Amino acid sequence: MNWNQLQSASLESIIDWAASHPWCKAMQACAQDAKWHSEGDVWTHTQMVMHQLHELESWQDLSPHEQNVLVFTALLHDVAKPLTTQIDPGTGNVVSPKHALKGEQLARTILRDCGCDLATREEIARMVRYHGRPVFVMHKNDPTREVVRHSWLVNNRLLYLFALADFRGRDSHTNTRSEEDLHFWKIAAEEAHCYDQPYRFASEHARFLFFRQTNPNLHYVPHENFSCHVTVMAGLPGSGKDRWLAQHKGDLPVVSLDEIRGDLMIDPTDNQGKVIQQAKAVCRRHLRTGNSFAFNATNIMQMTRGRWLDLFADYGARIELVYIEPPLEVIFQQNKARDTVVPESIIRRLAGKLEPPTWAEVHHLTLLEG
Repeated sequence: MNWNQLQSASLESIIDWAASHPWCKAMQACAQDAKWHSEGDVWTHTQMVMHQLHELESWQDLSPHEQNVLVFTALLHDVAKPLTTQIDPGTGNVVSPKHALKGEQLARTILRDCGCDLATREEIARMVRYHGRPVFVMHKNDPTREVVRHSWLVNNRLLYLFALADFRGRDSHTNTRSEEDLHFWKIAAEEAHCYDQPYRFASEHARFLFFRQTNPNLHYVPHENFSCHVTVMAGLPGSGKDRWLAQHKGDLPVVSLDEIRGDLMIDPTDNQGKVIQQAKAVCRRHLRTGNSFAFNATNIMQMTRGRWLDLFADYGARIELVYIEPPLEVIFQQNKARDTVVPESIIRRLAGKLEPPTWAEVHHLTLLEG
């Protein structure tokens, strides 16, 4: 089934569809610690959670889109446990460190392969990544800051409802956690007015600084005097970044890593040190003179683009990020029309590493599917 079919499929049909895939078979073979999951393997727990969603008191009040987000969050929330499960040498317990982080990436790939639209895919992928956060919020030094932060990454109400289903969809031999722990997330989010919407900062710059500071003040209203505006492009090779810039930002000078590579006659597979050095020099020249510009590179991984965003922020620029991700088939076709064709194998490898940007990174974000 493709995504259009999955959205209207019954719960049992979705379960049957999933059961035929290797990632699901791996969950069936993955044991869990009986202390927390005496019901058995990961797939057994997953199905229990999916069925618990329909038992939620507010299930019928949700929109079809919200129901789909929750169903596929439940389906994929532990999909990376087979990749991370191990025996703790100190305690002998079965543990799955960072399974939510790896699960985000795997969920993204699974959803992309079945044709899920970009916005919904990223909503579900982030839910998978943060699905375990609500139970721990009462142990945070500043719960309000925690729910405010997540309100710009996920829907706090949906995250809370999923956490309820996750808690109820298991047989546990311990009572060290309760639904009251989860309810504290709901209370904290409601008090901060971000339970069913992103927290309303005083300005986009206030939000931008909140995510960049160690101990941010929620009520701080920063002075805005941007040195310039930087439009940052992100997307796989062949995604259409050059075309978008030509159509929408044709008046801006462009700092392009591809062009710099060409000028320096450096292959993309060679050491990129000189390319990065030259690009930084050109960017700094624009930033020092207050000249708005566009920065064009793949920027598909958070750590890589973060270094550039840090540079622009240090000079007081307002940062807009445009991320473009058409279907892979379209990217392959457009790639063939490029002056420098990137091997399809490299594009597929990069696609497996995608970390699309979020509102936590920039002043303004645009996600496009081509």
